[in-house]
Order: sequence, then C-alpha cells, then structure tokens
Amino acid sequence: MGTGRRSLITAAVTVVCAVTVLAAPGTAFASPTPAPVPSVTPTPATTKDLEVVRKKLDRLYHDAAVATDAYNSAEEKAEQQSAELVALAKKIVKGQKKVDELKKRAGAAAAAQYRSGGLPDEAHLMLSDDPQEFLDGAGRVIQGERATKGLLRELTRTQQDLEQYAKDASAQWEKLEANRKTKARAKAEIKKQIKAAEKLESELEAEEKERLAELERRAAHQAQTAWLDSGILDEIDGKASAQGKKAVAYATAQLGKPYEWGAEGPDTFDCSGLTSQAWAAAGVAIPRTSQEQWKQLPRIDIAQMRPGDLIIYNDDASHVGMYVGDGAMVHSPRPGRTVTIAGAGSMPILAVVRPDV
Repeated sequence: MGTGRRSLITAAVTVVCAVTVLAAPGTAFASPTPAPVPSVTPTPATTKDLEVVRKKLDRLYHDAAVATDAYNSAEEKAEQQSAELVALAKKIVKGQKKVDELKKRAGAAAAAQYRSGGLPDEAHLMLSDDPQEFLDGAGRVIQGERATKGLLRELTRTQQDLEQYAKDASAQWEKLEANRKTKARAKAEIKKQIKAAEKLESELEAEEKERLAELERRAAHQAQTAWLDSGILDEIDGKASAQGKKAVAYATAQLGKPYEWGAEGPDTFDCSGLTSQAWAAAGVAIPRTSQEQWKQLPRIDIAQMRPGDLIIYNDDASHVGMYVGDGAMVHSPRPGRTVTIAGAGSMPILAVVRPDV
C-alpha cells in the first residue's frame, strides 16, 4: 500500500472514531469554564471618616442624655405630685367627715328648737315667771348662741377648706398629666437618638469598630492629659468626708454594671442614677438628675475637690460623674457601656458640686 493511501486511511479512521465518540449515548460535554468574578472588598473607612462617625455618635448619645434628664425630671415630679394628690385626697375625706359631723350637730340643734315649739330661747325666757330661772337661762342662751355661731363658722371654714383641697387636687392632676406627656416625649426622643446611634455603629465592620473605640479612647486621653498638664492635680488634695467615702464605696462597687437610661440600680444605672443612689447609700438625699444636682447642690472650686464630690459635664449639665481621687472619676457613660473609672478631665467640666457641705 502506498504511502498516500495509508495516510488517507489513517485520516478516515480518525474521523470515524471521532464521530463515534461524539454520537455515543451518555457522553458528557464539559461546559466552557466561566471567567472568574473578582471579589468586592469593602473599602475600609479612613481615620478621618471614623472621626466624623465618632463625633456624630457623641452628639447622638449626648442628645439621648439630655432627653434622659428630661425623662428623669418628669418622673421625679410625677412621683411628688402623685404623693401630694394622695395627701390631698386624705384631707378631702377627713374634711368631708368633719362637714358631715358639723351638719349633724346643726341639724340636732334645729330639731331641738322645733320640739320647743319653734320659739327662740329668748322668747321662752321672757315667758318665765321665775327670775332665777330667767337669769340662769340667759347665761345658757348666750353660751348657746356662741356655740351655734362657732359651729356655723367652723362649718363654713371646713367647707372652704374642702373647696381649696379640691382646687389643689385639680391643679396637681393637671401637672401630673403634663409631666406624663413630658415623660412620653422624652422617652420617644431617647429611643430615637439611641436607635440612630446603634444603626450608625451597626454599619461599621468589626475592624472599624475597634478603630473607632481606639479613637474614643485617644480623644478621652488627650482631654485628660491636657487637664492634668494644667497642674490642677497639684492643687487638689482634699480628703473625703465619712459620708463621701461611703458614696465612693457604693459607686465603685457598681463597676461593670450596664448603662440603662432612667435606671437607678441595683443592676443597671444611668449617670445621675448612679450618683444619686451612691449618696443615698451614704445617707444624703440629693436631686435625681444631673441638671438638678448642678442647680441645687453647693458649687465648689475644682482645686477644692475631694472624693465623693460630683463633677458636672457639658454646657447643659447633661452628664455627671463622681470624683474618686488621683484625677479619676467613676461614672455610667452611655448606652452600650458599663460603669467604669475614667479621667476626671476626659470631658468638658461645667462645675463641681458637693452633696455634704
């Protein structure tokens, strides 16, 4: 067989084999391999971006703190008004009983006059034939008239008291309702601000959250360092009072417990809930909110600060911590945080107040 013929046969066999394989049942065909899709990696936020987030979070939590103070204030006032309403209700019940008794006595006097023929006592005396009886009776008439007039005056005064109690109760009820509405608005505002802050934080990656926390620590450290660099700690050397020591002991015993707005313990606290309960444990009653603590408690110079004193922060007195000595304070910072020790100068100080002057 010539070379040319062998080449043709070989080619023909190759084609047949190829066709047979292609036509065989059950033969699988590999689909073309798709081109790889490049994975999308989120671009990490820059430090500048995270600093903007930090400031925004500070603002949101600050606004939540302001609303919390409004809520706590309304709650405190509502409790006082409820107590006053209860006291007024008791006065009204007591006064009504007194009115009923006075009316009963007045009715008895009227009935006695009716039984005597309807004549006044003076007429009966004029008809008496016995001079001594007349004189004795005249004294009784004068006493009776005085008693009757006194009875009527007392009845009138008691009725007027009842009317005033009712007016006072109505006024207290209106105040109570107004403070309930204030509480409701403040509660809605708190939830709104905290929800916005939590949403903002939830959009961050784990690594970004760590960097954000570091930025928060760095900002607090810088503020504390600047405060200490002023030499203020060299001037502060006050010793805690006996009650101040008790207040500090209570506050520091709460370390690690979560922040919760409106809470006064024992398991959770907001900032002023912690300070007010600490001083209550020391036997001193102080206002419930940081703003009222700032308004009502005596203010002292920072250089005179001693452990147990309260440090009021921010221009609107929206936060409070308790000085524990060595340039540090204990406080309940904000939602998502726990009671902790921090630098006394890590936030803008408005004033220092002393519960036990």
